[in-house]
Amino acid sequence: MAAHRPADGRFTVGVSRDFLDAEGRNVWGDIRMGELDAAGIDWHYLPRDTGELLPADIDGLDAVLFAGPSVTARTFAGAGRPPLLLARFGVGYDAVDLDACTEHGVLVTITPDGARRPVATAALTLLLAVLQNVAVKDRLVREGRWAERERWMGLGLTGRRVGLLGLGNTARDLVGLLRPFEVEVVAHDPYCPPETAAELGVRLADADTVMAESDAVIVMCVLTEETLHLVDARRLSLMKRSAVLLNVARGPIVDEAALIEALREGRLRGAGLDVFESEPPDPGNPLLSMDNVVLSPHSLAWTDEMSTGNGGSAVRAVLDVAAGRPPRFVVNRDVLGHPRLSERLGELAVNEGQLNDGQLDEGLFGEGQVTDSEART
Repeated sequence: MAAHRPADGRFTVGVSRDFLDAEGRNVWGDIRMGELDAAGIDWHYLPRDTGELLPADIDGLDAVLFAGPSVTARTFAGAGRPPLLLARFGVGYDAVDLDACTEHGVLVTITPDGARRPVATAALTLLLAVLQNVAVKDRLVREGRWAERERWMGLGLTGRRVGLLGLGNTARDLVGLLRPFEVEVVAHDPYCPPETAAELGVRLADADTVMAESDAVIVMCVLTEETLHLVDARRLSLMKRSAVLLNVARGPIVDEAALIEALREGRLRGAGLDVFESEPPDPGNPLLSMDNVVLSPHSLAWTDEMSTGNGGSAVRAVLDVAAGRPPRFVVNRDVLGHPRLSERLGELAVNEGQLNDGQLDEGLFGEGQVTDSEART
């Protein structure tokens, strides 16, 4: 069944409803949907707001642009005509079953080019806020505790050693933002080519070394089975008592209970978290009452720059597929050989005048794809 396809057969895109507020306004502002209008592509918001995309949401659509909903095996169960593309607005894809997408010939893209600078800026913002005790100093003023300011002397960033867990697109951008502070950067990323790190002036090391040597450790990798609780009690015990830990990636990469214990015992100077193991955090979570912890509701990077960047990247993926071209930033690259995908992209390419013989040029499949390291934010 192709319930979502218009009668004129135009390429059709569904947009997840979590972009909208209660009044039906796009809370992200300009996400570049006008470019789809200009290309004559039919698009609409999905009829229902859902935490998981199901067959009724996607069947008959050519592409889905989505932010929050998860994609599971159930998404495709019984779908007569699943979309060619699921374009995620963001860089994380831990809630997307890539194997299921690949099995059904569905491309999954992310938007590292749109999120890179906003997230890198958010990481630097959080780092400075933690080092300079911004949150508690704000409370001192608001609560009439001016006399306590001597207790909260900050820590300068200049000349420190910053450790990065992950050296993908966003972390590399952060390295550039850190240069004026004359810091030394050490990073753990088994997927980053040594020559790339060398060009950035970053020393690669194992995770234990990063934790033990750094004055500030920033989590910037994606959440996978490999990185779940990468920062656990043992690794936290390696950190300097004067060091701080920040997480701008995904909550479960850090063992939150172990972090709370380390902070309680004074084994860490402080922490900054834009993400949590459970979101939103429980009101009784001890982190909420700690003066040396700066918190943000998984939205520190949400700016107009993020809106237009992520939106533009996702829309470009849609436009590429509509023209029969494999898009950039495909995370399930094994799908590129799927017969269904090849056939449908070939048909679209012929319709757009890209090819003359109805056969998809195999050379297109090798271009513009993310590397393992680049896909890791």
